[in-house]
Amino acid sequence: MDSHAPLAYRLRPKTLDDFAGQEEIAGQGTPLRKAIEQDILSSVIFAGPPGTGKTTLAKIIAEATKANFTQLNAVTSGVKDIKEVCTQAAALRESVKHGGAMFPTSGRTVLFIDEIHRFNKSQQDALLPSVESGSIILIGATTENPYFSVNSALISRSQVYLLKPHAVESLEKILERALKSKEGFDGKIQMHPDAIKKVAEMSNGDARIALNLLELAVLMIGTKITREDAEKLLQQRSMRYDKKGEDHYDTVSAFIKTLRGSDASASLLWMYKMLQSGEDPNFIFRRMAIFASEDIGNADPHALVLVTSAWDSFLKVGLPEGEYFLSQACTYLANAKKGDAVKVAMMEVKSIIESGMPLEVPMHLRNAPVKAMSEKHGYGKGYKYPHDFKDAKVDEDYFPIGYEGKRALYRVI
Repeated sequence: MDSHAPLAYRLRPKTLDDFAGQEEIAGQGTPLRKAIEQDILSSVIFAGPPGTGKTTLAKIIAEATKANFTQLNAVTSGVKDIKEVCTQAAALRESVKHGGAMFPTSGRTVLFIDEIHRFNKSQQDALLPSVESGSIILIGATTENPYFSVNSALISRSQVYLLKPHAVESLEKILERALKSKEGFDGKIQMHPDAIKKVAEMSNGDARIALNLLELAVLMIGTKITREDAEKLLQQRSMRYDKKGEDHYDTVSAFIKTLRGSDASASLLWMYKMLQSGEDPNFIFRRMAIFASEDIGNADPHALVLVTSAWDSFLKVGLPEGEYFLSQACTYLANAKKGDAVKVAMMEVKSIIESGMPLEVPMHLRNAPVKAMSEKHGYGKGYKYPHDFKDAKVDEDYFPIGYEGKRALYRVI
């Protein structure tokens, strides 16, 4: 292997025994591991953040299988490339079936497609006949949510594996292997265990980042690396956050659910993850303004006032001082009394409107701009003017003619 290739490339495991992490998916005794070891793999989709082992697992399968292994990248390949692979796969299968193969093969073709979410619908559809017939065993890798980015027809014919970010302990093992192995630094680098842990902690679950940081540390510091050296070099943790990707929506979801759960400290943590990753503060304020009505509403009417006031102040001041307004609004919402009566009542009313029920205005609530409408047709007749009563309250029916569900609506409001 090229000694000048990046460390992450040189250290890519070739066997399952060298593969670190993802024990629930590829550990001893798991269905995926058994399928790989017995070479009976069916189509799979590997989904997860960068650096979690998706491509590595595909390469391990390539080394282990007796099937013909081929690879496409969704960024550079089109329908023509897909059809060519499918045609060759079908030809190989027929050749083996009739004893005409020139080399030992099972007759199957394993096709690995990196970044499969970048294929459009027609490109993904081109794969379906071959996947369905079994002439192609598909391995797709994606950093997106496959249930949104991959055609449902392909999903239904594949086993989906969701890979998680590596734990710190898993990354430490990967780094230690890099220091000791011949493909890595071959034991020539002395690195304090605390420095290894520091690199692992700064990598945010991404093995590729961890190995790149290790390579950077060796390049910048030398053959002896202390924790202090690592801390000086690695001052800012790499954040895994894509403002248009799944982690964005997951983090926003965590932020809102934590506000709803009234945990101010955890709410701040999720909010600052977004801020430090470059999220637009106005997006966060928009979400908090919605929350102030949806999850607090009239249980604490001041919540919406405070958010809008903090937002206005932020627009006048900007960052970094504007973080005070974000933090004040966040902690206030988390600690505020919660109530979803506004949302429940809104949904109830919308359901009535959407049901198509006639909403005819009763006569006593109708407008009577012409005297004859009142005297001859009863428009406005019987209307009770609230200010003529004590505390401006009057027992009156304000619902449409024939509407019987008003008691339920009163209850939710």
